Amino acid sequence: MIRSLLLTAAVLAMAAPAAAQSPPAAAPSAADWRTPNPDDLLVIDTNKGRIIVEMTPEVAPAHVQRVKELTRAGFYDGRSFFRVIDDFMAQTGDPEDKGTGGSDKPDLQQEFLFRLGADAGFVQVADLNVSQVGFIKSLPVMSQSPMLMAMTADGRISAWPLYCPGVAAMARGQGEDSANSQFFLMRHAYPSLEKRYTGWGRVIVGLDVVRAIKVGEPVAPPQDKMDKVRILADIPAAERPKVRVVDPSSAWFKAEIERVRASQGPSFSACEIKIPSEVK
Repeated sequence: MIRSLLLTAAVLAMAAPAAAQSPPAAAPSAADWRTPNPDDLLVIDTNKGRIIVEMTPEVAPAHVQRVKELTRAGFYDGRSFFRVIDDFMAQTGDPEDKGTGGSDKPDLQQEFLFRLGADAGFVQVADLNVSQVGFIKSLPVMSQSPMLMAMTADGRISAWPLYCPGVAAMARGQGEDSANSQFFLMRHAYPSLEKRYTGWGRVIVGLDVVRAIKVGEPVAPPQDKMDKVRILADIPAAERPKVRVVDPSSAWFKAEIERVRASQGPSFSACEIKIPSEVK
């Protein structure tokens, strides 16, 4: 079965580059940072540089668990970025390095939507009356109106990731429940993927690396590769990088939301909000 991301030329034409904006007025203070769970950080060392993805099990628990299992088995080591579209995404995770393979594990049931509750750590950035936009950790999310929580049996509402730059998602075949091992990293925003693919995290370090990966559909040899893929918690303490990222509930982030909103006006998008990170 072909497990490549399914897109048409018409859909591709819908993508648009992000609008330019001025840099933040001030740097985050010490109180604005958070330290991500090291068990939820995917460290991808490529021939182009290091990429760190913050996985979000709150949004797609089965897919995050699959990525962790395959990573810890060494499945992703040496895998090529075999399909890379400039204004779209970079795809990898196929043992055949061509879009037709997968692991020996069963295909996953789709997690296009998830149930968002008041305990999810969701930080709202826009109230659209019938829906809301915000962040869970570093992942941009849209949901139904929070007013509906009081009307549902589980006290939760339907929500889904927004396909902003850096978002990590699972590739699949024709069937919705056909994701297995292949995944892609967004190079640019692509809203037409919402509720059609399972997003499970976001690049917090190395988006420039993702955008530097050799382009092609398929990519001509030599292809760029993931040399080594590890979970941060599994890296020996002596060589483990220290990672921190700005907390979406922080004062700096709230000020940044307003700055971007003022800059963008009616075209305001959560994808335009940059979340600073540091690695030492």
